[in-house]
Amino acid sequence: MGKATDGQNRKLASWKHLLGAAWRLAKPYWLNSEEKGIAWGMLAVVVSLALASVYLLVQFNTWNQQFYDAVQKLDLDAFWKLIRKFCGLAAAYILVRIFLSYFTNVLETRWRRWMTHRYIGNWLDDKSHYLWQLAETTTDNPDQRIAEDIREYVERTLDLSVGLLDKAVTLVSFVTILWTLSGTLNVPLGGGRSVAVAGYMAWLCLLYAFFGTWISHAIGRPLIGLNYRQQRYEADFRFGLARLRENGESVALSDGEAVEKKELGSLFVDVYLNARAIIRKTLHLDIFRVGYDQAAVVFPYLLAAPRYFAKQITLGTLFQVADAFGQVNDALSWAVANYDGLAFWRSVIERLEDFDAEIERTKAMRRAALAVLGPSPAEGKVLLDALSLSLPGREEPLTQAATLEFAAGRSVLVSGPSGSGKSTLLRALGGIWPFTRGRILLPAGEKVLVLPQKPYLPLGSLRTVVSYPSAAGDIPDATLVEVLELCHLAHLKGCLDEVAHWSLILSVGEQQRLAWARVFLQAPRWLFLDEATSALDEETQSAIYRALAERLPATTMISVAHTQQPRAHHQAVWRFGTNDLRPMD
Repeated sequence: MGKATDGQNRKLASWKHLLGAAWRLAKPYWLNSEEKGIAWGMLAVVVSLALASVYLLVQFNTWNQQFYDAVQKLDLDAFWKLIRKFCGLAAAYILVRIFLSYFTNVLETRWRRWMTHRYIGNWLDDKSHYLWQLAETTTDNPDQRIAEDIREYVERTLDLSVGLLDKAVTLVSFVTILWTLSGTLNVPLGGGRSVAVAGYMAWLCLLYAFFGTWISHAIGRPLIGLNYRQQRYEADFRFGLARLRENGESVALSDGEAVEKKELGSLFVDVYLNARAIIRKTLHLDIFRVGYDQAAVVFPYLLAAPRYFAKQITLGTLFQVADAFGQVNDALSWAVANYDGLAFWRSVIERLEDFDAEIERTKAMRRAALAVLGPSPAEGKVLLDALSLSLPGREEPLTQAATLEFAAGRSVLVSGPSGSGKSTLLRALGGIWPFTRGRILLPAGEKVLVLPQKPYLPLGSLRTVVSYPSAAGDIPDATLVEVLELCHLAHLKGCLDEVAHWSLILSVGEQQRLAWARVFLQAPRWLFLDEATSALDEETQSAIYRALAERLPATTMISVAHTQQPRAHHQAVWRFGTNDLRPMD
């Protein structure tokens, strides 16, 4: 008994947690959003239409009794009268169901739009999209959770909620009819004794649905975990395809198609095998469900037939009882009919919960990264105070308590062997590296720009690419043309309106020059460069550094480089050695 009770408590806790999680995901939209008034109004319309459809089903039930009684009595006038009544009821029912579907879809779309914007904001705010990659987590594919899981959650939450409400009202409405029409069944107990069971068909219908739900749960429970994993495997496979598309040139030049084919095939194996497992479990569930539904068709006739042949009820009442039994059974069997949908809904909720938990972890990492930053006490200087840098999951630091000073107007080149921590230093200066101890003190109110080795080129027109992160159209075309010419990209000035996948069209050197064009547009006070000229020839590199000195004389560079070519354009050199960072002179 104790074990059974513990198991029941765990199941109740599990469902309580699921419903609580579903409400936590829904609460911001329904209680706190700017759309909550419209949302509740549309929900009221949807609920009203759902109730109207149940009312019309009750009217159809009454029509069944009247129609078949008229057929039994061969009453032609009543027959045609009831046919006209049916046409009116059918027209009303069709309109109600059409508008119910329409308003439900509109509400789903509005809710999904709001949640999508919120989750995109959470993912992009506080650098979460980047810190997510550094966190030690098994939470996968945030893009898929935003694109797919939100849609599935919204659609299934509304469909299941409205469906459950519909079935609850149907149950109350038709169980009353079934109870009234069932009459009383005398169950013999032996010895000439019997017990009268009022509304016996309602009780039998309840038992029928209870056992059907219990068996469905026993068969279909593994679908919860299988659906959760399927979402992850599908997302991994899509990511692999997208990654190949983004790096198509490198793969083609390396003759790497065979390796990529093998890797994509391996990813799809997980999709295929898990899908097969879902198909098998769904087959077992469908075998039971189809048999269950078919038995439910004939079961009420078997129960009511003795009273009909005993002439206690009419033919119309027989059909009315069967219809009422079917409606009650359908309502009670809602979980049976929707078990796979409920299993999928649960897996979606768990994935979105994981997303929210990971966002909280990345926010904590962001706070750790920002805690290192502070305002510099010395005007025009960047100070490193006992700075120590580490890598994720490693205790041994890259640098040991470096204390350095970078003065404005005195650009510094940071050199050192690969993996010594040069790029990590720039990430810490940019406020995105949480594995940092000590202090980084930056001049307050002065614009800082970090330029990576491979710049990001957004999708869209060339105007959008050059203007980034400013919006396309915020910068005059004449200014854009000027900086393109300044960065030896005059051949692109006629392409500002051309929309293309520029990261695939432009060479790495052209992409780096586009990034430098952004430098001239943004005019930062401090410019942190991570191999930002590595793909440029010496002549172009020198021309851009000269243009920087002429156009932005107040800009101070802190650069990372593996070569000595940029040395001539910096006033000092600092070198990463073994666990330290020190001046060379």
